[in-house]
Amino acid sequence: MNQTFAEWRSSVADYVRADYRKYPFRFCLEMLGWAISIGCSVTYAITVPNLPFIPLYMAFITGCLIMAWCAYTRGSFGILGNYLIISIIDSAGLIKLLFYHN
Repeated sequence: MNQTFAEWRSSVADYVRADYRKYPFRFCLEMLGWAISIGCSVTYAITVPNLPFIPLYMAFITGCLIMAWCAYTRGSFGILGNYLIISIIDSAGLIKLLFYHN
C-alpha cells in the first residue's frame, strides 16, 4: 500500500462518513462508548491511588456493553467476544467490590 498521508486521511474521512450514513444510531453509540472509555481512563489517571471504583466500574461496564452491541450489529465476532468478556470480568469485580464495600 503506497499512498500519501493526504490520500490516507481522505480515505479515512470517507469511511467515517459512509459509516455514519449507513447506521447513524450505531455510529453515535460507538462515539458514546468511546467517550465513556476515554473518560474512565482519564478519571483513573487523575484519581489514582484513590480511585472511585464503583462509578468507574459502572461506567466502564456500560461502555463495554454499548460497544458489544455495536460490534454485534457490525457482525464482528472477535470484538463482540472481547467486549462481552471484559463486561463479565468487570461485572464480577464490581459485585465483589460491592460485597466487600458494604
